[in-house]
Amino acid sequence: MDACHFLLIVLVAAILHVAYATAATTSVNLTADAAAMAYDILEKNNLPRGLLPKGVQSYNLNLDGKIEFRFASTVGGVIQAGSIHEVYGVRVQIKFGWLGIRQVDRAGDQLTLQVQQFTQKFPTSAFAVSPSCS
Repeated sequence: MDACHFLLIVLVAAILHVAYATAATTSVNLTADAAAMAYDILEKNNLPRGLLPKGVQSYNLNLDGKIEFRFASTVGGVIQAGSIHEVYGVRVQIKFGWLGIRQVDRAGDQLTLQVQQFTQKFPTSAFAVSPSCS
């Protein structure tokens, strides 16, 4: 896996970090059979399931679109059709520094990642499969 793809995966995982909302929440503790539900949320919002690494333990989806995925740590953001915004808790290493991911947008077959001061585009096909992260 090339470094950019790995960094992007780490970035996206971190993007999904969100604080608990006061709105009504759907909370799901996943079993092996139900784990696909977390990835289905991405697909229902026109985002590739490979944005989310393997190993989701549970998730919360609020009525306002705020979503929280729990692995060994928690990541989240606000999901809507073709976009995850208000991302926090996700950082990627770019050269010699760590930068936070702000947003992921889909336009056709391209994903645009906003990482602090710059954007980077990737083909959605690069995220067809959820990666295994350690």
